[in-house]
Amino acid sequence: MPAQLDHTIVHSTDRFASARFLTELIGATEPRAFGPFAAVPLANGVTVDYADSLVAGDRIVMQHLALLVSEDEFDEIFGRIVERGLPHWAEPAHHGPGQINHRDQGRGVYVDDPDGHAIEFLTHTHVLDG
Repeated sequence: MPAQLDHTIVHSTDRFASARFLTELIGATEPRAFGPFAAVPLANGVTVDYADSLVAGDRIVMQHLALLVSEDEFDEIFGRIVERGLPHWAEPAHHGPGQINHRDQGRGVYVDDPDGHAIEFLTHTHVLDG
């Protein structure tokens, strides 16, 4: 593999509110300030850096984050989703409301963050053909 993902930037209306939403679901520590970002470090060294939308009135373009978690972590995260009464779906585009999926012999669920970004939690990575 020629490269590794180091970080990604996700625009938000409130960087710390969005970062806390993610850290609370995954059971991580409080996000930290890093320049203009609220940074959420993940287990593999990648950070999700939330930034406040730069121009007032700009429409935030929705993004999709897929986080690979263990079976036990999935149980914990899904428990937090249900406990908080968060809408969740088995598939993208809000298909399969209140359900999880079992693709790739694993489990997956989608939830929207406060700005409508789709966060997917999955236990097995998607298999790419060829």
